[in-house]
Amino acid sequence: MKKTYFNWSSGKDSAFALYKVLQEKEYQIEKLITNVNEDYQRVSMHGLHESLLEAQAESLGIPLEKIMFPADVTMDLYNQKMKDKTSELKSSGYSHAVFGDIFLEDLKNYRDLKLKEVGIIGVYPLWKQDTKKLLREFLALGFKTITVCVNAKLLGEEFVGRIIDEDFINELPENIDVCGENGEFHTFCYDGPIFKKPIEFEIGEKVLKSYTLNKDNSQNCHQDTKEEVKNYDTSFWYCDLQLK
Repeated sequence: MKKTYFNWSSGKDSAFALYKVLQEKEYQIEKLITNVNEDYQRVSMHGLHESLLEAQAESLGIPLEKIMFPADVTMDLYNQKMKDKTSELKSSGYSHAVFGDIFLEDLKNYRDLKLKEVGIIGVYPLWKQDTKKLLREFLALGFKTITVCVNAKLLGEEFVGRIIDEDFINELPENIDVCGENGEFHTFCYDGPIFKKPIEFEIGEKVLKSYTLNKDNSQNCHQDTKEEVKNYDTSFWYCDLQLK
């Protein structure tokens, strides 16, 4: 089997991709890698507290390694830290890296380009599959997931902090991908066939946060800034989950 690490986001697509790749028995998943905002101790983009991330890894039985980034991280810093980590993983014998991407071509090309620089091959178990079929298969297998972040320009407060089920799917506007593959929402997967036990949590407050995204910034998702720059503002609803 090929020595492989998994780029773990904590969400449903990661969980389903991990399930799929474990079924194939071609890749030996020896490590989860997750980007974490060191200023807020939360998973980048998702806003999930790292205590819940750690509980996931424990239930999965796979070692977790965090790559820590400041809230205001430039693209240059992001690329350098990722290259340092992937080079280290390559030196440790890892030959493949798994992602939960479905159809974002530009993102896949970016990942593959950066991996090629260090000699690692990307694996995409969900790539180009129908998202409606994927989500219904995911739910039929017994996976459970809840939204922790939604794009406020596309979805209202009522869609954050919701368990994804048939009602959720049916209530989504027509222009929203059911897997949130265009960044419409992010999730936390807390149960399913790959977990030894469910992750117990409580639903906390919902908060609307607005950010200014700079072209030199790759991900300042959790920096609550009002600084005006020549780019664009965007807003997200977050639901704070708390580990029981």
